[in-house]
Amino acid sequence: MELTTLTHENEDGILTVRLNRPDHLNAFTVEMAQELEHTFRSVNDDDSVRAVIVTGNGRAFCAGMDLATEGDNVFGLDGAKRPTLADMADLDDPGIARIRDIGGRVTLAIYACRKPVIAAVNGAAVGIGATMTLPMDARLISTKGRIGFVFGRLGIVPEAASSWFLPRVVGLPKALDLVYRADILDAQSALDAGLAQSVHEPEDLLDAARSLADSWTQGRSPVAVALARQMLYRNAAQEHPTEAHRIDSLAMFYTSIGDGDDDVRAFLEKRPAEFDSKASRMPEFYDEWTRE
Repeated sequence: MELTTLTHENEDGILTVRLNRPDHLNAFTVEMAQELEHTFRSVNDDDSVRAVIVTGNGRAFCAGMDLATEGDNVFGLDGAKRPTLADMADLDDPGIARIRDIGGRVTLAIYACRKPVIAAVNGAAVGIGATMTLPMDARLISTKGRIGFVFGRLGIVPEAASSWFLPRVVGLPKALDLVYRADILDAQSALDAGLAQSVHEPEDLLDAARSLADSWTQGRSPVAVALARQMLYRNAAQEHPTEAHRIDSLAMFYTSIGDGDDDVRAFLEKRPAEFDSKASRMPEFYDEWTRE
């Protein structure tokens, strides 16, 4: 896919994805949604990438949906339809392509990613600019950063599956408060709310994100990292730990005869482990387990 709203830069295994509409404060469009979804689907099969950082070009991260987009519906939806719950049963049905929330397409792709994902919030992150960061594994924010779940001021609802992600990030009472108030939080307030992991000066933000990505992925098994990411997100939502045990058992089995086997031999031989697994080739149970 030719990118027109994003830029990609892979440096030593860390893919930096920049939202690239700086003249529009990186406002979100249907095209940007398509490019982000494609990015996070395709990165799973790109073994040159071990982690992803998402940031914005210019002074904003993402100022929300571009409300100046031409057309009958700035959210890319078909206002002539009257969909029902039954219509949403098959999300792959082309007939609901312009009913599905485009932000949710992006966050579901991030959720399914096999690589750690870090948001480097360099400026305003409002609306979809805020909710797209929720399935990322950490949000580092610049002192100039702002985060706002402003949907209540616009007469719409939180989107991008944020009603699932936000309570898991900050807890239900805080999620309700953030959504009801619809305030725009400064960096310190975002940190206090549990949205941001750390606050950095603008010139230090990307270095901090890269350092975090390295600490998570250098010298690690790509398959074990991919499995651990999905296990924590998916198993934490199960009703009983037995469901986690089923997946733990399969994941332990296949990693123990893969990179884990070399790690044991490396320990006994007093040498560094040589992890040669690839996240593009996951154990056989993986696709069946993660299929939505």
